[in-house]
Amino acid sequence: MSPAVWIVAPQEAEVPLPLMTKISCVAILTAAEGKEAELADRLTDLIAAAADETGTEIYSVHTDPDDPMIFTFFELYTDQEAVEVHGKSDAMRQAMRALGGLLAGRPEIRHLTPLAAKGLDL
Repeated sequence: MSPAVWIVAPQEAEVPLPLMTKISCVAILTAAEGKEAELADRLTDLIAAAADETGTEIYSVHTDPDDPMIFTFFELYTDQEAVEVHGKSDAMRQAMRALGGLLAGRPEIRHLTPLAAKGLDL
């Protein structure tokens, strides 16, 4: 039986709310000046590097139509172990090193707990 959080509705019985074990991640990367196209190519390589990770359910990169310097990743993992496997894989480490001079600064990374979604099995 999975752990549950109990919520209490006014004048109703307590209802268990299951805890989500999946982990989502949003990472925002900014390209160094004049490096947008090369960064886009390397980020596509990152997608290929994650292809064989069994706990990585979604690993997608997106461009910002209003700012060609900004790239955003959306990631969904089965659990914390899958996040750790992803971050420590040789393929991912090698791919990340290739980003070195292509970024304007450190990526902004947020690990999140999914609450609700359409089209995703949470």
